[in-house]
Amino acid sequence: MRSFPIWLFWLAAAGAGHAQDYPIAIPHAFGTTTIAERPQRVATVNSGNHEVPLALGVVPVGMAAANYGDDDGDGILPWVAERLEELGADAPVLFDEGDGIDFEAVAATQPDVILAAYSGLTQADYDTLSQIAPVVAYPDAPWTTEWRQMIRMNSAGMGMAVEGDALIARMEARIAETAARHPQLQGKTAMFVTHLDSTNLSVVNFYSAHDTRVKFFADLGLAMPRSVIEATRPGQYSGSISAERIDAFDDVDIVVTYGGAPLLAAMRADPLMRHMPAVAHDAIVTLGNDPLGNAANPTPLGLPWVLEDYAALLAGAARKSE
Repeated sequence: MRSFPIWLFWLAAAGAGHAQDYPIAIPHAFGTTTIAERPQRVATVNSGNHEVPLALGVVPVGMAAANYGDDDGDGILPWVAERLEELGADAPVLFDEGDGIDFEAVAATQPDVILAAYSGLTQADYDTLSQIAPVVAYPDAPWTTEWRQMIRMNSAGMGMAVEGDALIARMEARIAETAARHPQLQGKTAMFVTHLDSTNLSVVNFYSAHDTRVKFFADLGLAMPRSVIEATRPGQYSGSISAERIDAFDDVDIVVTYGGAPLLAAMRADPLMRHMPAVAHDAIVTLGNDPLGNAANPTPLGLPWVLEDYAALLAGAARKSE
């Protein structure tokens, strides 16, 4: 899926770390975490956080096993496996989060810090993890931390804020290059619909203006529909609306969702949804339970792996909407 060697993208991250003054105080939704000295053992929980230390050349002692888009079922997404190989490292301990955070497994790795800037931690989760090690939690609300902010907070928690800013700059440059190759995206509006049931389309569930998948559209030049902004509730990363009000989304040019051919057929045949302009024009991008579907939610390692393919799919839908 990639058009360039990924090791070239991360080459700049291989240099020595910068000095950092301690203690570090990191404010977040649950208060402020103070880190007394540079962590040597980094653990991460929930989705994507482990990619920040890996991108910066640090192998975490433990991380959450992948539970979506994992083609071979080993709990490690392909871009993470490749990065571990580049670093000559074995896989970290994988935390099974199918029933929530495995606190005992996290504690067993004896971390100096726990990174969770992009996560769905509850107050109870945070309190329990804080008994193990200092925790870098999300800044505002669960699952709404934009990728730049995730990198800034997690890298700061590692004492690598300067390296984190450099990583962001490299990613922004890569995104800008890709967006420039797909000018048809500029100004088109897009919404991200969550998993739809092809047998029951009476309710349209969607990711709100707070969700990171939706925020990423702007990086590629896409605009956020006013309908999605108006339907977004404070602190919530998703929303829903009755299909009887589908005309509220008449300002949507492109729909992105998870599903396949049966869902597309159902959307086109549905007496309400088929009148949505994006559906009528077939300006729909469907994603599967695969690496591309996973990386539509941008992360430091996943983004360069799928960026060109994802942008091409969006550009194809944009052309149909014209």
